[in-house]
Amino acid sequence: MRTCSRNSLLTAAAATLLVSSGCKPVRIETPGADTEAAGKIRATLVSASSGGGETAAASTGTGWGTLKGRFVFAGTPGAPKALLADKDTEVCSKGGMKLLDRSLLVDGSTKGLANVVVFARKTSRVKEPPSSTPLVFDQKQCEFLAPVFAARVGQPIDVKNSDPIGHNTNISGSDFNQLIPAGGGTTYVPKAETGMPTMVTCNVHPWMKAYMVFRKDGYVAVSAADGSFAIPDLPAGEPLEFQVWHERSAGPNGALGLEKPDLKWTPKGRFTLTLAPDEVKDIGTLEVPASALGT
Repeated sequence: MRTCSRNSLLTAAAATLLVSSGCKPVRIETPGADTEAAGKIRATLVSASSGGGETAAASTGTGWGTLKGRFVFAGTPGAPKALLADKDTEVCSKGGMKLLDRSLLVDGSTKGLANVVVFARKTSRVKEPPSSTPLVFDQKQCEFLAPVFAARVGQPIDVKNSDPIGHNTNISGSDFNQLIPAGGGTTYVPKAETGMPTMVTCNVHPWMKAYMVFRKDGYVAVSAADGSFAIPDLPAGEPLEFQVWHERSAGPNGALGLEKPDLKWTPKGRFTLTLAPDEVKDIGTLEVPASALGT
């Protein structure tokens, strides 16, 4: 039995067409592209690779909101301890002034707890770029004027020395460790964010100590003397996890863990919430027990 290959059949079919058409070539129409179907396939592939297309975009949220609150110390802080300032006493102990431990600053009338750091751990978008206006970090009478200092990555910091003697400013975990001459200053621009506030010391006067925290998005606040804080222009419409820190906290790496069931506060000093566009979310007065600060 004789078999024909597929190519032979096609050749025979083509010859038949030529004969039936008077030996003139006949154009055979090829199937057209189904553009509608291709579009649907392309859309499906894009959606799958982006995690849902429009759904993924919607989960990012729109608009901006503000978080605010106030920390108070639920206890009696006691008198701060005097620091041993035994060098350059004509400046550091001028007029018999004593330098005091500032690790626990509580307002006597309001019980406000100062220098609590609150920052967003991760955000998907930022409203404003870093400012080019320098922040001032000064030292006077042998202490850093700001016990806890916050800045944004990329924002210049004017590191000043308002004393008539030299100081060394050493920012732990960075490449900044410089002698600042009497009445002088220099500029430092943080290049990377800190996971938690990092210590600042003076090698010349070892009792001098402060903390700095740098965040890429700038969503960070340090509580004022009355314990209040506010972080404006946070991205709304998406879950935001916040970290809370205090120098005296007994938690890991200074994380401040509180009993706040409504915020699902964790022992790592974190809580999560979602802001609505244009919302000013006030989480109220947060009482910090003495045990949380190791006192």
